[in-house]
Amino acid sequence: MVEFADFDSRGYPTVDVRTGYAGWAETYERTVQDAMDLGVLARLAVPRWAGLGRAADLGCGTGRTGAWLRAQGVAAVDGVDLTPEMLDRARARGAHERLVEADLAATGLPTDGYPLVISSLVDEHLADLGPLYREARRLARPGGLFVLVGLHPHFIMAAGMPTHYDGPDGTPTAITTHVHLVSDHLSAGLAAGWELAEMREAVVDEEWIARKPRWARYRSHPVSAAYVWRNPA
Repeated sequence: MVEFADFDSRGYPTVDVRTGYAGWAETYERTVQDAMDLGVLARLAVPRWAGLGRAADLGCGTGRTGAWLRAQGVAAVDGVDLTPEMLDRARARGAHERLVEADLAATGLPTDGYPLVISSLVDEHLADLGPLYREARRLARPGGLFVLVGLHPHFIMAAGMPTHYDGPDGTPTAITTHVHLVSDHLSAGLAAGWELAEMREAVVDEEWIARKPRWARYRSHPVSAAYVWRNPA
């Protein structure tokens, strides 16, 4: 197993996921770049978003992904998140029909209830990918999709940078981060019974460097990845 500690170049104080996102909730929208996840989702070929009538948004956070899905024509989105402060932001945004505070491995949402299950910028916080992939399979209808987009393991290792935010006093605070290789995703997805339908990787390009000039040294490095899985049941 690859451990993030072997690559950590920042040494920031680290908090658990719930504590971290509670502290980040107020500034999250101002710091997360759409190119990291929404830009990758927009380039996927397999999902026909407008034809997917209902989605389960696992790790819905402030509602960014849910709002994007609604803009693509998804009629209804149910959201699940571990952090009440993030759910408050999502509730105010109004993109979700239902919001649930729960662990992603045990959402309480209906079995076979969704043509689309989606998870964005979540997997680096999970010690084990298996429970997420299994819960997504339980939720997905036969023929349904599970779309997962997150930080590329190469970028986490090359940059040595955990998911982090600045606290009220400006001190950087890391949120527990794990490295999952591409093969870890493939193994977890296949073990849960999914069939891989599409995968797409995004690299640090000129658009990224214009936003973050210090990332010029990572030019052409993979920065995020999306997996599209189909439930064959």
